[in-house]
Amino acid sequence: MSPPAESTNQTGNEFEIRIEEPLCSVFRRKLRAEGLKYTPERAQVLDAIIHFDGVFEAERLLDDLKTSSFRVSKATVYRTLKLLQDAGIIQRVLSQDDHAKYQLVYGSTPRDQLVRLDTGEVLDLELPELVELRDRICREHGLSPQGHRLQIFAVGNDE
Repeated sequence: MSPPAESTNQTGNEFEIRIEEPLCSVFRRKLRAEGLKYTPERAQVLDAIIHFDGVFEAERLLDDLKTSSFRVSKATVYRTLKLLQDAGIIQRVLSQDDHAKYQLVYGSTPRDQLVRLDTGEVLDLELPELVELRDRICREHGLSPQGHRLQIFAVGNDE
C-alpha cells in the first residue's frame, strides 16, 4: 500500500508537509464500521486514486485499472468510489457534464476551484483568506474545521 498521505501548503516557493494517517487505515476503519472487508480490489482502487494529480473521472480510473495486471470490475470501482466518499477520502467534484469527477481530499489542503462551463477547464485557486474565514467561523461555533470546498462556475465574456 502507499505511504501516508502528505498535505502541502504552499507559501511562495516553500512547502509545509504534514504527514497524515495512512489512507488505507482510514478506509479500513470505515469499511469495518459498515461490516465490509478491505479487499485487494478495494486496495487497488485506493492505490490508483492516490496516484492521480487533481480531478479524475471514474472512467479514467477504470481505464487505468484495466491496463494494470490487477483486474477490478466496474461495479466494484463505483461501489468503492462511494465508500471512499463516505469515508471523506475523496469528494465528488461538481461539473456541468454528466461524467462523475472526483478528487482526493483527505490529508490534502483544500482545493478551491474555478470551473469554466464553456470549456470544461478546472483551475485550482489558492485562497488563504477563505481558509482563515473557515477557521474563524468554526472557532466561533466551538468547532474544529475538517476541510471545505468552494467551486465557482463561470463562462467566458463575449467581447
